Amino acid sequence: MDYEVRGASSIHGAFEVPGDKSISHRALIFSSLANGLSEIDGISSGGDVMTTMKCLRDLHVKIEKDKSGVIRVHGGGKFFSVPPDSILDAGNSGTTMRLLSGVLAGQKFESTVTGDETLLKRPMQRIIDPLSQMGANIVSSYNMTAPLKIFPSPGLHGIRYELPLPSAQVKSAVLLAGMLAEGETTVVEPVESRDHTERMLKLKKTKTPSGFETKISCDYVVEPMEYDIAGDISSAAFFLAAAAILPNSSVTAEGVTLNPTRAGFLDVLVMMGAKVEIQNIREAAGEPIGDVTVSHSDLNGVEISGDLIPRLIDEVPMIAVMAAYADGETVVRDAHDLRRKESDRIVAIVDNLEAMGAEVEELDDGFIVNGTGHLNGAETNSHKDHRIAMAFAIAGLAAHGKTTIRNAEWAEISFPEFFQILEKLVVRN
Repeated sequence: MDYEVRGASSIHGAFEVPGDKSISHRALIFSSLANGLSEIDGISSGGDVMTTMKCLRDLHVKIEKDKSGVIRVHGGGKFFSVPPDSILDAGNSGTTMRLLSGVLAGQKFESTVTGDETLLKRPMQRIIDPLSQMGANIVSSYNMTAPLKIFPSPGLHGIRYELPLPSAQVKSAVLLAGMLAEGETTVVEPVESRDHTERMLKLKKTKTPSGFETKISCDYVVEPMEYDIAGDISSAAFFLAAAAILPNSSVTAEGVTLNPTRAGFLDVLVMMGAKVEIQNIREAAGEPIGDVTVSHSDLNGVEISGDLIPRLIDEVPMIAVMAAYADGETVVRDAHDLRRKESDRIVAIVDNLEAMGAEVEELDDGFIVNGTGHLNGAETNSHKDHRIAMAFAIAGLAAHGKTTIRNAEWAEISFPEFFQILEKLVVRN
């Protein structure tokens, strides 16, 4: 599907976004490992989360949805009693594949996890290495990509694993395997990544000279829970950025997560000079949430690198578009992980910005954008990446002329309601 966008005069209104995708994945997986019934309200409707639900059902976990939309998961404990009847298909979801691999590594049956053509290109060595050190028996393709065939092992054992790069998915996979492993497992991150797993499982994180340490042992028991999923700040970011870019604009994202490990985008908005107001702060499922209002202001270029990157890695495509409308130079460094997402996001960002007339330079670990204050409508490509599709739909709102996003349907992976909300908020000339 191609989507055409024309320039808008402003963007206004309050909106709600779907439940946070990262939290939704974890709520489903953790509930399946609990002893008893868990209830999940506000779950993400995105394709990736639906993929996780299907994989769990294929593992014979009973999952129901009532008339009000609440999901009920009948957990049977950490060890699944029945092997899947077929290959588990993670679709486009790296979170599904990596977290489920941690769970499946300690099961007593053989399983295979595959994905779509995009996921089959994404590197899996980052989970294969630590899980293999724990005693898992995993066979991948020759270049360490999926499909992953996971054989039962004589037994997993706990390890101390220091992540070469911060990754919430790798951390979570190792911690989930640690529940099924003899002894204690410790994961050490050089830089703190998103901590939804630790919050939801109530695991203690310690700051040490080595980094951030999280421990789990075979004695850990997952308790059934009632989850109220916070709104996804990564989804809200597109409309908040649009308000910062477009003159006379103001929008409010209601009930989004304010988790410090996820709120780096809000910090960048402030750094760039946007007007940001946070109200009605409260808590849901161990996550701080609130209502975030962003209003237009003149933006300035910034440098983004180091510890800030893991806190906003999913929002970088939208930040790149904002940078084109900022005064001065914006530099993004230390973002190597962008090359290993649903697409090579550095290439996708640079190619699309160049097509729209931006002054942009590709770096090995990021990019440089020299803000000129304008973009021209052009044909852009989602690269089959949901965040690229949505970021350049927003770019089209502020651009001169018509912008076409090729393969825009990939937005449904995380945010099926994106274009509907966009049309509701936009004010046209």
